[in-house]
Amino acid sequence: MMQYVLELIAFQLLFLIIYDLFLKKETFFQWNRFYLIGTYILSMVLPWVKIEAFKTDMPIVSEFNLDVIYQLDEVLLTPNTSESVVFNVWETIIGMGILTSLVLFIYKVYQIKKLRNKGEIYHLTGYTKVVVKESNIAFSFFKTIFLGDKIAAKDYSNIIKHELVHIKQKHSLDLLFFELMRILIWFNPLVYIYQKRIAELHEFIADATVAKKNKKEQYQILLSQVFQTSDISFINQFFKSSLIKKRIVMLQKSKSKKVWQLKYLLLVPLVLGMLCYTSCNSEEEVKVNGKEVSLEEKILELEREIKAKENLSEEEKMALSKMIYFSYPKDVKGISGEHGELTFKGVVPFGFVENAPVFPGCEDVEDKRACFNEKMMQHIRTHFKYPLEAQEKGIQGKAYVMFKISTNGNIEDVNIRAPHELLKNEATRIISLLPQMKPGKDKGEAIEVPFSIPIHFGLE
Repeated sequence: MMQYVLELIAFQLLFLIIYDLFLKKETFFQWNRFYLIGTYILSMVLPWVKIEAFKTDMPIVSEFNLDVIYQLDEVLLTPNTSESVVFNVWETIIGMGILTSLVLFIYKVYQIKKLRNKGEIYHLTGYTKVVVKESNIAFSFFKTIFLGDKIAAKDYSNIIKHELVHIKQKHSLDLLFFELMRILIWFNPLVYIYQKRIAELHEFIADATVAKKNKKEQYQILLSQVFQTSDISFINQFFKSSLIKKRIVMLQKSKSKKVWQLKYLLLVPLVLGMLCYTSCNSEEEVKVNGKEVSLEEKILELEREIKAKENLSEEEKMALSKMIYFSYPKDVKGISGEHGELTFKGVVPFGFVENAPVFPGCEDVEDKRACFNEKMMQHIRTHFKYPLEAQEKGIQGKAYVMFKISTNGNIEDVNIRAPHELLKNEATRIISLLPQMKPGKDKGEAIEVPFSIPIHFGLE
């Protein structure tokens, strides 16, 4: 979800930059109206669009030490693995924000209803007029025009003509749409900018329509005293001080030349670029002996080899491990084979080191290697929390975890491959919580010991 929100905000920011730099000052008001509404909807849809024609492989090539086989069978983790209840602070904050925004919206609707109840109601052709006593407000909401009885009688006609444009073009629907977005995605600052831009356009559209026949009168009204009105974001307010100057400037502007409508073509490469971004695939690769191969394919090959020999003795498993090691090129970093014997270059795999690293709590156990494995499994299951966003989106799969236990007993060179960033982040968090170990020794000297394990995130 976080990735979706970030992409949504990034896309909206780009759309707004194009609008403010190239389109905002043009008199193509209806085009701009459709641009703002259309790009907002596009920004919500594009992150989910994956078009095959735009898909490209973006290999992430990295040097990887293949002197490691998986010391443990995969750990299967499900949402119920952890006994602790996952408390998501961010979801709580977002939920409280939505609730607060909804309450504010209901209060605004209540304000409108209160004005209607205390006003005189007149049902006219095509709209309803509500005259509010002891007030000089002027705004419309759907098919209702609210007017204060203190407004000069000579201004009534032009104000009503202006508000009827809002009614006929259903401007209230635009504002209500963005009001709904303000409730659901209240933490997105750009939705407020979008709503402000669309409200400005509504006034420009209504002014331009009325000014075709009564331009002088429209000027006079705008230049007169700025009247008070309710501060409600989803109504079309006639007298709004922050808009008066902009409306006067727009009334004075000459009509934009049609050739400038070509500016809207800027949207095409922008959307195509976004589609390319959302459709791109990332394929992680590993380089062995100068040749790029799929890391996942190599790992699966090792797993099949080991699982097919589950009933072998420890001596037979050791022989199999040697056979697998010898199958790699001799110049692979960290291992070489000579005369049927294995020799190592400063790094000894967990399965071959004479004295395996000691996990805290295993100091007095006879089989320290088995205890290490048991403690490692216990650590993963204890600290595991299945990411809620991954559960919601149905994300599951294997995270391939590899790291080294240094000569000081620290966890170093953590390398994790996973099908999704959410799973990778959780696996990284678990490994970061590992305690300091007693380092492994080979031929009496402390030595780096690589360790690896596949963690299977499963929803079933």
